[in-house]
Amino acid sequence: MNDPLKQNSFAAAHAATAARHKISFFRQSGWMVIATVTGGVFMAAVQVLTSNLEPTEYGVFYTLLRCLTLLGIPAAGLQTIFAQQAAATLTEEQSRRLAGATRSVVMGIFGLWLVLALLVFLLEKSLLSILKINNPAALWMTLAVALTTLWAPVLKGLLQGWQNFMGLGWVSILDGAVRFMAAAVIVLWLAGQAAGAMTGAWVGQIVSILVALAWTWRIFRGPGAAFAWGPWLGQVMPLTLGIGATMVMQNVDVIFVQSFYPESVVPLVYVPANLMGFALVQFTVPLASVMFPKIVHSLARSEKTDALRLTLLSTALLGGLAAIVCTIWPVLPLRILYKPIYWQAAPLVPWFVWGMLPLTLANVLIWNLLARARYAIVPWLLVIMAAYCTAMSYCQNSLLSVVQNLGVFSLITLGVAAWFTWKKPKKSFKFQG
Repeated sequence: MNDPLKQNSFAAAHAATAARHKISFFRQSGWMVIATVTGGVFMAAVQVLTSNLEPTEYGVFYTLLRCLTLLGIPAAGLQTIFAQQAAATLTEEQSRRLAGATRSVVMGIFGLWLVLALLVFLLEKSLLSILKINNPAALWMTLAVALTTLWAPVLKGLLQGWQNFMGLGWVSILDGAVRFMAAAVIVLWLAGQAAGAMTGAWVGQIVSILVALAWTWRIFRGPGAAFAWGPWLGQVMPLTLGIGATMVMQNVDVIFVQSFYPESVVPLVYVPANLMGFALVQFTVPLASVMFPKIVHSLARSEKTDALRLTLLSTALLGGLAAIVCTIWPVLPLRILYKPIYWQAAPLVPWFVWGMLPLTLANVLIWNLLARARYAIVPWLLVIMAAYCTAMSYCQNSLLSVVQNLGVFSLITLGVAAWFTWKKPKKSFKFQG
């Protein structure tokens, strides 16, 4: 016979635990939003600063930033996989395996970067022509930033998995703040152009990397277990391909427009509007970054969590409010960030923010699926990405068609992510390492 007192006591304890989890989620999410917004304000200030460059140089700089994001695709799954492994580390043996993996991957990334540097050297003339870069130094500084871009996800993943959101937040803030200060010196005082602005980005990342190292240095000092590349690649490949597919959809349009549209149109019309949509995604990313390790940790402990529901609702609310504001006052964010010559981008702003909002919500669902190792969605994401890039070749008549194409495939991605999230899970899709 069940004891009612014990049942009531258990229910009360469960309710108290759930309340603590919600408070912790919103406290940590709140800090990550503050940190991301603060870092984002500095990043936006960099855009304000670089908008004083010659328009063609500003277009080159913004395009190189998007190229930099795409160059980071090989490391796209690294933050996720290290967050996953760090969050699931409960024993000393698991800690040694994590240390061994961290050191081996950091050295492996350096080797990959050397190969990338060789390819850039061999293809330099073609890349300068396609991206309309006048100063080769801009291309080579982008390559320098690529190394820190590939290293950063490893350290951020450790901080995220350990739920050290204080450290993760400060890394984000310092990246933006130092980048802005360095770019201000180089662009305003030394009259640098796109190459100088990219140098500022490199300085910002160097400082944030050093700060992240200070919080994660113990992983490089303690004993580490032997590292097996095969099984590890089997884990990281679906994460890299899944996250990489959405990264392509968020960034490749800028490179396409820079390549096929007149130089005078790209920086004055497309880039400012694109920045508004990109900012919407970045503004809501911290919610998903808090959700991911909580789901992994709850799975490791066989506990239930409502992190997905809280994250999805918060993202929809924040993203929806931002989209409504940009629809009612599309020129407002442009007035804050840009000189009047760039305000002509206002008609594209609502299209961009509403086009990116479904992809933002899809990212939450995709991160949830990857955290649960439900990889069956990955091949579908690759198909959607390929179809999106193919459809873009038919968008050479107007900039609006480029944005509409993005919006259509964002909705498709959200629909597919929702289907895989709420359908009954079957055997997970796995890559053999």
